[in-house]
Amino acid sequence: MACVISENASSSTYHPERKVLLNGHAAAAREHKSECKPNQAEGKLSPEMEHYQKTSFEEVPMHTACLTYLGFYLLMILGYINQLLFVPKVATEKGREGYVALYDAFESFYSRYVYRRIKDCWNRPICSVPGDELTLKDRVTDDYGWSFKFTGTETRCLNLGSYNYLGFAAATGRCADESEERARDAGLAYCSSRCELGNNAQLEELEKLTARYFGVEDAIVFGMGFATNALNLPSLLGPNCMVVSDEKNHASIILGLRLSGATIKVFKHNNMRDLERVLRDGICYGNTKNGGKPWSKVMIIVEGIFSMEGSIVRLPEVVALKKKYKAYLYLDEAHSVGAMGSHGRGVTDYYKVDPKDVDILMGTFTKSFGSAGGYLAGSKKLIDFLRTNSHAHCYAGSISPPIAQQILTSMKTIMGEDGTETGRNKIMQLARNTRYFRRRLAQLGVITYGHEDSPVVPMLVYLFSKIGAVVRTLTTRHIAVVGAGFPATPIMEGRIRFCLSAAHTKEQLDYALEVIDETSDDLGLKYSRKPRDPNPIEY
Repeated sequence: MACVISENASSSTYHPERKVLLNGHAAAAREHKSECKPNQAEGKLSPEMEHYQKTSFEEVPMHTACLTYLGFYLLMILGYINQLLFVPKVATEKGREGYVALYDAFESFYSRYVYRRIKDCWNRPICSVPGDELTLKDRVTDDYGWSFKFTGTETRCLNLGSYNYLGFAAATGRCADESEERARDAGLAYCSSRCELGNNAQLEELEKLTARYFGVEDAIVFGMGFATNALNLPSLLGPNCMVVSDEKNHASIILGLRLSGATIKVFKHNNMRDLERVLRDGICYGNTKNGGKPWSKVMIIVEGIFSMEGSIVRLPEVVALKKKYKAYLYLDEAHSVGAMGSHGRGVTDYYKVDPKDVDILMGTFTKSFGSAGGYLAGSKKLIDFLRTNSHAHCYAGSISPPIAQQILTSMKTIMGEDGTETGRNKIMQLARNTRYFRRRLAQLGVITYGHEDSPVVPMLVYLFSKIGAVVRTLTTRHIAVVGAGFPATPIMEGRIRFCLSAAHTKEQLDYALEVIDETSDDLGLKYSRKPRDPNPIEY
């Protein structure tokens, strides 16, 4: 699978401030004539063995765990003491007798005394397209994170935080040109839902193309991404439905399930034995709230790539259990569509699973396609039902003309219908970057989570204070990354999440790895106890 053997760079000539700005379009100018294969399940092992050999969730060392808990609780104790001595000047609820509290006491405390201290590491404004590089707007705080003000300066950074998996988020190139032309011809918005004045031939073409792209009967598109779960799951489920959800599913799925009124059963992350146990028990005992009567519907809900774990769903095994227990399968491919498989069609393509074995395919256009909005795909009967009953279809604004054009152009490029090899080259480049970056990180001695073919790469730093230290340090070295901690992750598992792109070059990755290596030495992040590969990593 390797292409070019190169020594691990000890000093990179790349630097974001010295590079000519190409607005994230650098990848399009490169040609890849190598024989590297795009990411795929090779099929030489059973799905279970392949999962265990290619996925890593190394446990935290005991001393690190103790220090993490100690540091977190010490921070909490100091916060409570501060709150007793200095009453915070924040809004308090009044006249709420007889009503449920609007704010949870712990969450409010956590936001003020924990999150606020490193708030500068989140919600950072940018003033460029999120391509291989981006431009941060510099800001400072004079009151320890209560408020921020802009300095008027900017910092050009290597972008390792955006979901620009295939590099289509660019201000130049065919996608940008055709979207601009469409905006001039058709305007910027329809200001209406699909059921009123927001339907048109362009959106119908997009839906037909999406269905053909996934190899299913029909598809429906929405003017939103993750909210597709929250708005559509209630219309697909009901009080007499049982939903079996992976414990690491996204918040939008959890919200949609709660709104649906369905009975929710949770199984351990990517654990097929536990999934079967939950299915078997649920079907055997029925709806206990309704006297043990059979469920009207049983649905399994999983993600393609789990956005915080970097792991890939064990789809062939999930499909087998779905058929065995006659359940429905809902697959959220927000992070995997475009980023997985030899044709970029997601985990069904990666595992060579018939997409018709998945009852509902959901995804977003905000990541691999560099646009906005989302879709649901499946049988024509399903899509016809959604056209009538979906809240998002009936009431939400339809996708605007330039946004839809961006999706059409990028999807046709991925499919090769533009007459070029650009789409395939991007898929291959992303796979190459993913494997190289993950293997180099393992060689450095840091702990990463997830599957070796997943472009979502969480690097564990554990201590909450180290999240802020890493993000700030990398920013000073012109690298933009995303930190994630409680409540998005367990208290014990604070992490830095890298997202790789086909737009990244080897020189950019080598520069990032060099800086990460130095930062890991300075901050003590090399927790891994696995043996390190002494040989040069092949790119």
